[in-house]
Amino acid sequence: MVSGQLFSQKRNNPFRVHMKQPIVTSLMAKKIYTLLPKNLEQQIIILCIGTDRSTGDSLGPLIGTKLLERAFNQFPIYGTLNEPVHAKNLDETLAIIQENYEDPFILAIDACLGRSQSVGYMTVADGPLQPGTAVNKKLPSVGDIHITGIVNVNGFMEMMVLQNTRLSIVMDMADIISRAIARSARWRETNPNWLTTSLKRENFI
Repeated sequence: MVSGQLFSQKRNNPFRVHMKQPIVTSLMAKKIYTLLPKNLEQQIIILCIGTDRSTGDSLGPLIGTKLLERAFNQFPIYGTLNEPVHAKNLDETLAIIQENYEDPFILAIDACLGRSQSVGYMTVADGPLQPGTAVNKKLPSVGDIHITGIVNVNGFMEMMVLQNTRLSIVMDMADIISRAIARSARWRETNPNWLTTSLKRENFI
């Protein structure tokens, strides 16, 4: 769980889109695609951070689980409802990834708290995220790129806020993000002819 205040648009220039915006899945997929490594030999890892013990912090594990349910097999997935990656095992998980893959490219995913008017927004950005900041935990920065979803409001009694986050918001976000990741991975494999033109027209590249 990260704090929305970490992601200043000026510094990280993230792509932000609301979950209710039309064609949101396609927009997110296009942004993710532009940030994935062009080297098809480089191993991409999906690292979904969070816990199934808190509704607000379950976004990551839900995404990991939904990807598995879609029979997604392009990239290894760490972090599901059955095997979550959270504060207690993040270091161990990162060590396992480094031991098993040469020069892995990590797509990190986590839930986020932010301002009330930002709830429902999702972010795709270059660079790592800093998990645990919303609940004052010091965890290692992680990810070559990252995705976050703002699930509730930060500022006071964050643990209580997370426990009382609406499940519908988290579920809908998990569905959008998992679909977007799967779509971007498919485009990376097939490189459809229309995609570059569309990305240029919509200012993604």
